[in-house]
Amino acid sequence: MVDVLFYIITAIVFLGIGFAIGRYLLMKVFKKHEEEALAKSQLIIKEAEIQGESIKKEKILQAKENYLKIKAEFEEEANKKKNIIIQNENKLKQREGNLSKLLETNSRKEAELESMKENLAAQMEIINKRKDELEKMKASQVTKLEKIANLTAEEAKQSLVEALKDEARSKASSYIKDIVDEAKLTATKEAKKVVIETIQRTATENAIENCVSIFNIESDDIKGKIIGREGRNIRALEAATGVEIIVDDTPEAIIISGFDPVRREVARLSLHRLVQDGRIHPARIEEVVAKTFKNIEEEIIEIGERTVIDLGIHGLHPELIKMVGRMRFRSSYGQNLLQHSREVAKLAATMAAELGLNAKLAKRAGLLHDIGKVSPEEPELPHAILGMELAKKYKESPEVCNAIGAHHDEIEMTSLLSPIIQVCDAVSGSRPGARREVMESYIKRLKELEELALSFDGVTKCYAIQAGRELRIMVDAENVSDEKAGTLSFDISKKIETDMQYPGQIKVTVIREMRAVSYAK
Repeated sequence: MVDVLFYIITAIVFLGIGFAIGRYLLMKVFKKHEEEALAKSQLIIKEAEIQGESIKKEKILQAKENYLKIKAEFEEEANKKKNIIIQNENKLKQREGNLSKLLETNSRKEAELESMKENLAAQMEIINKRKDELEKMKASQVTKLEKIANLTAEEAKQSLVEALKDEARSKASSYIKDIVDEAKLTATKEAKKVVIETIQRTATENAIENCVSIFNIESDDIKGKIIGREGRNIRALEAATGVEIIVDDTPEAIIISGFDPVRREVARLSLHRLVQDGRIHPARIEEVVAKTFKNIEEEIIEIGERTVIDLGIHGLHPELIKMVGRMRFRSSYGQNLLQHSREVAKLAATMAAELGLNAKLAKRAGLLHDIGKVSPEEPELPHAILGMELAKKYKESPEVCNAIGAHHDEIEMTSLLSPIIQVCDAVSGSRPGARREVMESYIKRLKELEELALSFDGVTKCYAIQAGRELRIMVDAENVSDEKAGTLSFDISKKIETDMQYPGQIKVTVIREMRAVSYAK
């Protein structure tokens, strides 16, 4: 029992000693950690202070730079304003000097005018005195002449007037004969002059219509929507509009092909609306195409009304106005029919005014001369006769109806307007650039033009540009001098005139370039 108690006491003593030692060691570890943490915190504080000092210095430098920059800008702006103020002050001083000079000049001129007025007043008094003296002398001379001739002044005047009348009649008859003879000799020349002046005074536009229209899209993903499943959307669109829609590899573009411009325009506008809406299926396509056709009909009426207002034509029947609007979507040999008719109307009005005829009727006939080409009925009649029948149906004047029907010599001309409309139609259609050439002949002419220039010595390259209206020629600078370049340009132009047929004129430009190249090594 004593041993057990001894062991227990011994264990308790060792346990207390162990606890004391553990606590001491733990306290020592804690103190060591505390010292390390304190050292770390002091190090962090020191680094933060260093970093803060560097940031502070950097910000101070940046602030100084900004201050100097702002100060420099301010000084520059102040200097500019100061210079402007100095310039304005100099201008004001100069203007003050000029004004003072002008005031001195005006004062001097006023003094001169005053002296001139006094001189004129004195001269007028002298003139009035002499005028009175002349009147008295004239009266005395008339009295003496009346006594000598046994005639009063009125009788003498009457006799002189009769003699002058007879002389004037004889001279006038001879003048009239000379004028008639001269008019016969110069009739052709004057007619050409009237036509040329008419063409020059009338502003014209070239509007060439094609057989295709381009519909641009934002991305090629839309092409799949337009084609639809197994092509049903595109088939529905082609069936509804009557055109061919070509979806090929052309990026971001769809080609609409067809000879009827109205149908092409309907297809283009319908595609635009469908793409914007996003709902593309056969039922929606038919609905949009129907609405577009209706809008096009309204646009046709609006175009016709705007055209007759622009030309100053009044009282035209609504059906004729609608036909005028339909001309916008028709073409003749590549020339837009509405632009052609407007051009003929302006030419005819100008020519009629030059010849002293009714310009308003001429303009009316010129606008309506091809109305038969857009008739909705399209019977088996020439367009001139059909246009005349339509004009008669809608109560147009006989002169206008005859001018429409006779502009291709289908009927006899019965008014002076008819030949004018015929001439203006020919002028508008035959001028260079008005109507499209056949593509093959056009390309052939350009090739012949380039080959002709290449046949000359010294020519290295040749380009026909501006639709064949300009020929640019590159020559060898070593074999062709500046003087020879001018001669070569003249020779080529003469060769073109003699060997080729072409509308308008061709500008021949010879380009000679000398290049000297060396290398620094």
